[in-house]
Amino acid sequence: MPHTDRPVAVRARGLVKTYGSTRALNGVDLDIPTGQVLGLLGPNGAGKTTTVRILTTLLKPDSGEASVAGHDVLADPNGVRSAIGVSGQYAAVDENLTGFENLYMVGRLYGLPKREAKARARELLSRFRLDDAADRSAKGYSGGMRRRLDLAGALVAEPSVVVLDEPTTGLDPRGRLDMWEVIEQLVATGATVLLTTQYLEEADRLADSIVVIDKGVVIARGTADELKDHIGGERLELVAADDGDLATVERVLKEVGTSEPVVTESTRTVTVYVDTGAKSLMDALRKLDAENVTVQDVGLHRPTLDDVFLSLTGHATEEETS
Repeated sequence: MPHTDRPVAVRARGLVKTYGSTRALNGVDLDIPTGQVLGLLGPNGAGKTTTVRILTTLLKPDSGEASVAGHDVLADPNGVRSAIGVSGQYAAVDENLTGFENLYMVGRLYGLPKREAKARARELLSRFRLDDAADRSAKGYSGGMRRRLDLAGALVAEPSVVVLDEPTTGLDPRGRLDMWEVIEQLVATGATVLLTTQYLEEADRLADSIVVIDKGVVIARGTADELKDHIGGERLELVAADDGDLATVERVLKEVGTSEPVVTESTRTVTVYVDTGAKSLMDALRKLDAENVTVQDVGLHRPTLDDVFLSLTGHATEEETS
């Protein structure tokens, strides 16, 4: 659990959920301090959406407990619903209504007076750069516009906790960047955010802390930097100028590295993890120079969250798990 003086806005302990013979969640614990973003990271089928459904009162756990904004999800589901905004993988937008009408309708459903619902709709359309399309049917919106409208709808009632379930899945790179900026603006207002994602770059950029879940079990937690430190060291990558030098490069990198070298013959690349980044690089180059081996390219890389996930699970995030 993260160490912080902030009060906890979302708390879960021992969440278990079984579907037939499949245990979707097997004792998940979460804490999200008020005003922070927790990235819930994992491949398809890891249990992310099941966790979200329990925390948003759409699903009851078989065992365990959870509270959101001080409301118990089982004892006070209405209290939870009044405190949260939810934006899912699939934009919940009424295509037959305009952007303005979508947000106005949400405001009225939340009990806002007509004037306030109209003002809030216009304010959010402006904030999400949808002013120009405000009075157009949502049927003609692009995927990115629909996703922004859906997130705007989740914020109509100014919730203290916002749940974003894979908010950028299916968006092109430009749409993903736009959505990241919108989420960063949202966080700047002090909201607490639960963000589920398969995109490691997304968690790296947006989350204060990260929980990695795989097959219904939390397998790691910490900040992005703490998780990267889990691997230990940096990745040293050398590209040999000649195919005949590959074996020598592999032998030298084995001497300076802390892991078995990985050789990619098609690109004449040898990669190894090292503890003392720049020093290991210089050692390797000196040894290769002494053996008259020419290196075409050199790289020293800090571990990415992709590396972390691969080391933790043995598979990439994109892979489907049963």
